[in-house]
Amino acid sequence: MPDMLYATRCIPQGQGLAPVLLNRAATVTLDWDQRQKSRFDCEDSQGRRIGVFLPRGTVVRGGDVLLAQDGSLLKVVAAPQPVLRITHCREHGSAFDLLRAAYHLGNRHVPIELQPDHLKIEPDHVLADMLRQMHLVVQEAREPFEPEAGAYGGHGHAHAHAHGHPHDHSH
Repeated sequence: MPDMLYATRCIPQGQGLAPVLLNRAATVTLDWDQRQKSRFDCEDSQGRRIGVFLPRGTVVRGGDVLLAQDGSLLKVVAAPQPVLRITHCREHGSAFDLLRAAYHLGNRHVPIELQPDHLKIEPDHVLADMLRQMHLVVQEAREPFEPEAGAYGGHGHAHAHAHGHPHDHSH
């Protein structure tokens, strides 16, 4: 059995890496449960055993790149997983209903992915019933899950700002 390769650094979204290097990198496909842990084992697209040992509190996102001790790059792919996809009822509701839902889910500290036209949460029948009572459409789906980091949780790593305006606040 081949030795385990150890990844000890996370490069957010592959920042600073040449596209040719990213295109050649092996991939690791990880669900949300794995990506929020700082220590776990997985297998890459080349069949190698990978031991991930990141600083405590690091959250790995789809598109991040793990750097192994031998210099190998491992591009992270957010695995499709069971989620609840929440949309407003086009017949009886409005997009504002999604804001109300996000508010109520946030009060319950539920990991939530925010998109312009829908929300995603991990499956929970109690929350699904609550959302349906709020006249939202709740569908089971199998999709990548990238919940918000939270206002006080920090990012786990830095993100570049490439949206065309300066900031006078720190991240």
